[in-house]
Amino acid sequence: MAAEEPMTSIRREIGARFRKLRRSREVLSRLLSLIVVSGLIGASIPLHPPGEGAAFGGQAGRRPPRRERPQAPPAEEKPSAEKSEEQKSTGVTSTSEQESKPPRPREQEVRVEGEPIRLKADLVTVPVVVFDKKTGRVYTGLKKQNFTVLEDGVKQEIVTFNGEESPITLVLLLEYSRQIEWFREEVINPAGLFVTRFVKPGDYIAIVAFDIRPAVLTDFTDSPARLREAIYLLIRNYPAFSESNLFDALSFVLRGGELDGVEYTGLQQIEGRTAILLVAIGIDTFSKINYDEARRIVENAGVPIYAIGIGELAYILLEHRLPPESRLTFLQAQNTLKTFAEVTGGRFYSVRFQGALPSVLESISVMLRTQYTLGYTPTNPRREGKRRRIQVLVDVDGDGKPDNDRLEVQHRRSYIEPKGEKK
Repeated sequence: MAAEEPMTSIRREIGARFRKLRRSREVLSRLLSLIVVSGLIGASIPLHPPGEGAAFGGQAGRRPPRRERPQAPPAEEKPSAEKSEEQKSTGVTSTSEQESKPPRPREQEVRVEGEPIRLKADLVTVPVVVFDKKTGRVYTGLKKQNFTVLEDGVKQEIVTFNGEESPITLVLLLEYSRQIEWFREEVINPAGLFVTRFVKPGDYIAIVAFDIRPAVLTDFTDSPARLREAIYLLIRNYPAFSESNLFDALSFVLRGGELDGVEYTGLQQIEGRTAILLVAIGIDTFSKINYDEARRIVENAGVPIYAIGIGELAYILLEHRLPPESRLTFLQAQNTLKTFAEVTGGRFYSVRFQGALPSVLESISVMLRTQYTLGYTPTNPRREGKRRRIQVLVDVDGDGKPDNDRLEVQHRRSYIEPKGEKK
């Protein structure tokens, strides 16, 4: 036994040194990953040049796919020479004619901070999903004549209508801060699988990640391969910043703007069915706008937000490392997401357990596919910056009487009128 002790000691020493070396290699690998992702998310530097089909490219700088407004007269056809010049300026060849037509932006002006949006066309859009109160069944196949819109109690004429069969333009907005580092794959993988399976011909999806600032991983595309590539970019890297400027990210997605020298179109400028799928904890750190400004932006945009709150999951996993008072912070963050979803006519989901996300995404998929979008021009000429209430009545059986008593009608409830001269 005495002769074996030196060999045992040597083996233990070798094992200890091997484990120490392995840990050092893991730390080095982790540091290199952080350096890479710091350049990716922190500085929003594309890994490939725009326009070459990689994440950040393909459609970077392009307006989202253009679709004609229902019931509108067809647009005049451009001469072929002029069309060729347009294709040259956008970098789109004649073989991708469908992708070169982004959804038609609404006529509107982007408001300055703290002021309501000024709509030149005064078109108010109301996304609607109709459920049966008892069974939870979603009503499909409804037509324009099944709906009545009231603004402050006054009936409005529905001038645009998009049924559930119409294409949809969707933005997947993902938090990519260090707060989700320990369970990022459990969040990102299901979300990525969802968008690649959800997209259908005519649909367009963009993926935007945010921490201290938003980063467009892929602009509006109908390519599942391009969406998968963008998601893989997040999986193979690590979050670089602890900050999560949620309000700025929502403002960018809805209102558009310039990012890294590229001009992006906001969802509120796009006609037809639109939505945001937001996956975040909900804590905002250092956004340039505050909560009230962010709420006004989302409320006036006419774009439903389907918010998946992962704050409870984060708190459960990190509770042993957090101070007791942090519980209130997570609850406030959850309430923020819930409010944004409710005022936009979307829905809020809270995820508490790993593995719960796929079923939540399936529910959202059903609602997105059965969402109607109504548009009307308000008859009230008042322009005093006051709130206007919206009510949607639904007659599902066509007898001329609303059936709201037995229905749950999910839609935006109000908006703030522009401030200025009367029409």
